[in-house]
Amino acid sequence: MKKYDRKKNIFLIGPMGAGKSTIGLYLSRILNMDFYDSDKVIEKNTGVDISWVFDIEGESKFRLREEKIINELTQKQGIILATGGGSILSYISRKKLSSRGLVIYLSTSIEKQFIRTKNDKKRPLLNSKKSVKDVLKYLSLERNPLYESIADVTFSTDYKNVKSIINDILNYIQYK
Repeated sequence: MKKYDRKKNIFLIGPMGAGKSTIGLYLSRILNMDFYDSDKVIEKNTGVDISWVFDIEGESKFRLREEKIINELTQKQGIILATGGGSILSYISRKKLSSRGLVIYLSTSIEKQFIRTKNDKKRPLLNSKKSVKDVLKYLSLERNPLYESIADVTFSTDYKNVKSIINDILNYIQYK
């Protein structure tokens, strides 16, 4: 396989539970590229977890933090970035992602998202009085068109394991 141009960035977008962080970490090891998870960077910078930031500052202030982090990280060269599921709500972040690297949309069904996230207490949008499936459906309607609008390529994570998805990505970038 040809070496991927390490000066190029790879940005993973998609809903919570799609596997962005897991796939990004493994892909970074294979391609010998630095890996960042925008949520983890926010947690490191604030010293608290995402849920706490949401609770204290609210979603709108969290999104401003996220926009700033996306801008900073996308200016780096040769990185793989797993973005938060809602990062694409920002027009500015969508522009930065689409203009500064290869955008890979990891899609997943609501059913798979539900299975993967139902016991995760660290996802602030799922800790509401509404049912998890209803929240996931709403987020899907709102966000899926935004993911699609900036994606260079889409891979479904529903019926494949991590290794298979990574192989699909590697095959795609080999011929890109």
